[in-house]
Amino acid sequence: MKKQRLQETIDFLKANGFSNPTVGIVLGTGLGKLVNEIDIEKEIGYAEIPNFPVATVEFHSGKLIYGTLSGKKVVVMSGRFHLYEGYSPWQVTYGIRTMHGLGIQQLLISNAAGAINLTYKKGDLMLIEDHINLQGSSPLAFKGANSFGNIFVDLLEPYSKNINQKIKEIAKENNILLHEGIYASVLGPQLETKSEYRMLQILEADAVGMSTVPEAIVAKQLNLPCAAISVLTDECDPKNLQPLNIAEIIAIAGEAEPKMIDLFKGVIKVL
Repeated sequence: MKKQRLQETIDFLKANGFSNPTVGIVLGTGLGKLVNEIDIEKEIGYAEIPNFPVATVEFHSGKLIYGTLSGKKVVVMSGRFHLYEGYSPWQVTYGIRTMHGLGIQQLLISNAAGAINLTYKKGDLMLIEDHINLQGSSPLAFKGANSFGNIFVDLLEPYSKNINQKIKEIAKENNILLHEGIYASVLGPQLETKSEYRMLQILEADAVGMSTVPEAIVAKQLNLPCAAISVLTDECDPKNLQPLNIAEIIAIAGEAEPKMIDLFKGVIKVL
């Protein structure tokens, strides 16, 4: 049933002009301006796509966009799905499977995250080199998951060293400060306690967020090379924790976004 519904989604999008994209992109919280750089050919709201989940978070727009960026055909998820919205891991990663079915050969993921590594600052970017899954679930743990590929996926290298190296070179060329680090993915939606931040420091996580990891796991099952960049929107110092300000987080993501756009545009050109 899952495979059939997924195929219905893919067939609908192909019939509506989503033809042979080579790169898929997932845009995270406050990171929607990349779409302004795309020569858009097609744009469809999630609610109009058969079997597609619908984004519920107010700062996620919920559209699938197809067009040209840096000379390549791309398909972009403007708005993603989170476990904390009540979706299943299957629904959270449905867009990744859909983009793969449309033909993408590489996946670029962005997110907004909190800096656990206290040498990282608000507005910095972090290239994810590895992750810690603390969400208590897997997008491969469902009946029939093996019909989509091997479920015992080897996560020795969840993020493509090849794409990461290209991104690092582009960052250097453009004088963009780009940290490399470990991303811890938690369920949310509440933010962490001081004790939880201390735990994450002990686990040697460099950043924490509520997305990305399920998407990367599914990409690995599909043998789809992926890379992910976190925009660090707050500093999670358990000894000096400040009250949360969502508006400030969104604003910082917006200020840092041009750097992320430069990296994504640059790497798409050379993929």
